[in-house]
Amino acid sequence: MPSHERLTELLDPLSTVVLTVECQQGVVGPDSALPELAREARASGALTRVARLVAAAHESGIQVIHAVAERRPDGRGANRNARLFRAAERLPVQQLSGTSAVRVAPPIEVTEEDLVVRRLHGLSPLHGTGVDALLRNLGCRTLVVIGVSANVAVPNAVFDAVNRGYTVVVPADAIAGVPSDYTAAMIRNTLALVATVATTDEVLGCFGRPHRAGRG
Repeated sequence: MPSHERLTELLDPLSTVVLTVECQQGVVGPDSALPELAREARASGALTRVARLVAAAHESGIQVIHAVAERRPDGRGANRNARLFRAAERLPVQQLSGTSAVRVAPPIEVTEEDLVVRRLHGLSPLHGTGVDALLRNLGCRTLVVIGVSANVAVPNAVFDAVNRGYTVVVPADAIAGVPSDYTAAMIRNTLALVATVATTDEVLGCFGRPHRAGRG
């Protein structure tokens, strides 16, 4: 784990953005298309920790971006070049634009200052979604990545952010994947090589600092 001083330096409120990944009703809600993942996100406490981190970011003046995956009812523009996409088309709950499935799930709160970025294609919350441009315009240097899943979207977000020059912080207990033991192994053997891994409480300790007014 990083030292408190190092983490404090990384998490300057003026240059930090929190990115929640696919924390939407149709993924982690009670009527999820992926019930095993939804159960894990809730039973592990990851979803609650995401909500705590988002609330603390709001209180500290840290920008929050919610990355949501959705599709049009006609599927236009969606990928079909992997088994995952074809399987998603057959799920009983579809992440259709404008439905409750693509709303950010409780207990996470969305404020007027938050940005909600929706994608109709691919696996990455950053690539081809406009998130990178938003981060640059916000003066982001450190991106805190939280949410689901540790299997696909979270590592995609981390790799893409690192490739684009951002420093990434991953609160390990605020992401979830399936099976339950996969998340810890993936963080230890993969994400820890490219991101700063911390706990939710460690990040919250840095978020609690008084912040300087204004953002460039």
